[in-house]
Amino acid sequence: MKRKLSRRQFLQSSVTGLGVSSAGLSLSAFSFPRNRAKPNLVFVLADQWRAQATGYAGDPNAVTPNLDALAKESVNFTNAVSGCPVCTPYRASLMTGQYWLTHGLFLNDLTLGNKAVSLAQAYGGAGYDTAYIGKWHLDGHGRSAYIPPERRQGFDYWKVLECTHDYNKSAYYAGNDATKRYWDGYDAIAQAEDAQKYIEAHAKSGKPFALFVSWGPPHNPYMTAPQRYRDMFPSEQITLRPNVKGNMAQIRQELAGYYAHIAALDDCLGRLLRTVHGAGIAENTLFVFTSDHGDMLGSQGQQRKQRPWDESIKVPFLLRYPQLLGTSAKTIDVPINTPDIMPTLLGLCGIGIPGSVEGSDFSGVIRDGERHHDEAALIACFSPFAEYKSNHGKEFRGIRTRRHTYVRDLQGPWLLYDNETDPYQTSNLVNKDEYTNVQKELDTLLTRKLKQTNDAFLPGQAYIRKWDYKVNESGSVPYKG
Repeated sequence: MKRKLSRRQFLQSSVTGLGVSSAGLSLSAFSFPRNRAKPNLVFVLADQWRAQATGYAGDPNAVTPNLDALAKESVNFTNAVSGCPVCTPYRASLMTGQYWLTHGLFLNDLTLGNKAVSLAQAYGGAGYDTAYIGKWHLDGHGRSAYIPPERRQGFDYWKVLECTHDYNKSAYYAGNDATKRYWDGYDAIAQAEDAQKYIEAHAKSGKPFALFVSWGPPHNPYMTAPQRYRDMFPSEQITLRPNVKGNMAQIRQELAGYYAHIAALDDCLGRLLRTVHGAGIAENTLFVFTSDHGDMLGSQGQQRKQRPWDESIKVPFLLRYPQLLGTSAKTIDVPINTPDIMPTLLGLCGIGIPGSVEGSDFSGVIRDGERHHDEAALIACFSPFAEYKSNHGKEFRGIRTRRHTYVRDLQGPWLLYDNETDPYQTSNLVNKDEYTNVQKELDTLLTRKLKQTNDAFLPGQAYIRKWDYKVNESGSVPYKG
């Protein structure tokens, strides 16, 4: 059994020049060929883009030709789950490979510490240049504040703002300059252009790079995409999902703006893909597209995220790596959760997995079709935003398997869906006699997952007190900007 390294040992091994994959870390069974150049990584992350809202997933509204083309050459995780579906918790798990009660960021606008080996540190220790462009939302010192190098989790190239949803007057800080700058026009387009320049420059260097591009859209406000994209989606022509409830005219209007953002981002994604191909590095580049969580947008009569239904927890997850995986479309329906992303990326790149990581490495599932031992993703909400509480928002714990969703609230079993026979989750089967055995099995599985992640499922205020977080009357961490 291979020895896992602590964060301190890991970073010392990087500084002294030991290869990450030879430093005694926990490695996947895959041994990266010595004669193959290390793959580049381009990781593209949208904000609040639900899994259902793509052309390749069958959404009649979505105009996503570039994503659809990418899907034809990619591994598609059809049950990719955002386990704690809100921005900061997702991003902390992405960067650490840890669950929420380990890294401690189970609410928005908190600060990610330096106890774990970060994703950028793992890649940097393996000889990569690292870059981050766009939304960060892991600093917790104000949404418009400058983020110093010691709080950047090891990223070198840096054009970042903590958080904004003013996409047409979007600020950022570049490198170690504390001068606030502004992206030109709609920020996702400008950020894509900056990423293109980074790719072109680094493709010539011969040194591998790991580039993260983090977009704010399609997160609300919905009606702020460039006009040419908004013109593509007359609200009266929007097709609603069968589980939508509420003010239909308003929901159609919001969806029209949502799909306009998506169409704009799809064009940005096309720019990145063409640049990767034009730079001659497409074969040996691991290209990933995903999102931090979904958006209810009227489904179940609900809005936004922090919900246990599929529109909130399921996200798109496409992974393309021609040199290792070929270019044939491949579908994987085993659930993959947010903490699993870091070890999976490292596994595919032949980089050792730090001992601080809790998620599972799915690289063997992707590469060889191995059966994964864990076929359920844990989902959680610790303290829903105040406006969600007023609309039946609850603290919950649950699991999403290939077929079922099972959820407890603080009072006990709350939801049970058979997603195979009821894909829009309109029939709650919890406590029904004919599903007694299914519910018992899922409840046992959930209990085991909670034990594994040291989660006693206490009221959210208990965790807030334990971590000594300061929240306002709405239950949210106050932020500036």
